[in-house]
Parts: sequence; C-alpha cells; structure tokens
Amino acid sequence: MEQVLEILNRLHPDVDFSAVEDLYEEGVLDSLDMVRLVTEIDRVFDVRIPAEELLPENFQNAQTIYALIERLDEE
Repeated sequence: MEQVLEILNRLHPDVDFSAVEDLYEEGVLDSLDMVRLVTEIDRVFDVRIPAEELLPENFQNAQTIYALIERLDEE
C-alpha cells in the first residue's frame, strides 16, 4: 500500500491520497495521470493492467488501486 501512495504522491505531491475518497469525483486524476499511474504500477509491481480493468471503480482511491494490484498479482 505504501508503494501505491508513493506513486500517487509523485503524480501530485500536494494531495493527501490517504484521505481522498474518489480520485475522479474530486478531480485529482486526469487521463494523463492515469497513463502515468498505470505505467508506474507496471514498473514498480510488475503487474500489467489489462484494458478491461481500466474502470473508475478500480481507481477510486489508493485502497481500490492496491486491491486491483493484489488481485492481478494473484492471477
């Protein structure tokens, strides 16, 4: 989980990602951020996120992102 927060903090160091409930509704992430986030997840966790998993509910906050990584890592 710490690594997810570190990745997010590199994208937007001014945001407290542990307190954000919905990255989209709160306007924190945009499409360019998503590309950078997915790239960093692949690099750091060695987990490829397939297109069908690029859903808002999988990227709502740090917890849902981490849950996605764990689930994909188990597959």
